[in-house]
Amino acid sequence: MNKIFYLLILVLPFTGAHAQIHEVGVFLGGSNYIGDIGPTTYVSPNEPAFGLLYKWNKSPRHSYRFSYTQSKITASDLDSKEISRNARGYQFESNLKEVYAGLEFNFFDFNLHDSETKVTPYVSSGLAYFLTRYKIDNVLFPGDPRMPAEGRTERKKSIAIPVIIGIKSNISPRLVLALEAGARYTLTDNIEGSFNYNIGNINNNDWYVFSGATLTYTFGEKPCYCAQ
Repeated sequence: MNKIFYLLILVLPFTGAHAQIHEVGVFLGGSNYIGDIGPTTYVSPNEPAFGLLYKWNKSPRHSYRFSYTQSKITASDLDSKEISRNARGYQFESNLKEVYAGLEFNFFDFNLHDSETKVTPYVSSGLAYFLTRYKIDNVLFPGDPRMPAEGRTERKKSIAIPVIIGIKSNISPRLVLALEAGARYTLTDNIEGSFNYNIGNINNNDWYVFSGATLTYTFGEKPCYCAQ
């Protein structure tokens, strides 16, 4: 995954003929999973998440957004309010790493070269590529005779479609603080390794959610947002 950090750095030179304003920063928050195991609450972070992000602001209303985020994804049937899941007692943990590229849209003008403090809701969507690594054994799925007696690590690569909503404000001339939650609909039903054993509803794909705060540093010359 070291290549991901290099990719985030390499996108910086591609700024076009007119200098635009850029943002680089960090994401700190939590993650949770929605699928065949554990609770079904959509935003309920239970593991810490960390990420890096870069934004290329093309206008006061939209920007290109690139990010790398990683977290442990865990879930337990014992935390579910569904009686059948609670009695089943399955649990899992998986290490997940994600690369995301998409478009971010501001509901109000967010021109960072203005001296006034600004606040705007925003939404972002695009495509994410993720890698998850999980362990299958009879401890994570107690009592199921199909599980291998000794732990076995498996990996899964897939695509997700994120929908991120948030609100942000420029808290200083160079810093932007945002609070956001982003649900990722994956194109797989196997984040936790349950698909191979027909656990749960095999016709419903898994979700995972990152929620937390971003802090970005802005730089770049004042752009010309006029028509070319």
